[in-house]
Amino acid sequence: MARPHRTRSLFSLFFIVGVLTLAGYFTFAAVQGEYGLFERIELEAQRSELQQEYDQLEADVVAMENLTKRMSDEYLDVDLLDERARKVLGLVRADEIVIQ
Repeated sequence: MARPHRTRSLFSLFFIVGVLTLAGYFTFAAVQGEYGLFERIELEAQRSELQQEYDQLEADVVAMENLTKRMSDEYLDVDLLDERARKVLGLVRADEIVIQ
């Protein structure tokens, strides 16, 4: 009668080891796998950085649209035209002193 009891305890031991191995594997996959917690945290950080970059680019586009509108034929901003001519062409008035 010692044999059936021994086979049962060996089966129980293998069953427990198998269950613990599967549990360990799924726990590892949930934390460090392709869709795990660490990957999610990394993706969230990357999304946050890209959102900040997108917001900055949106602000740049709005500023450029404003400058373009102010330099258009429909609405000419003389002060902006004067500023751009001075900056791009290096123009100065005869009564101005340039300090560099």
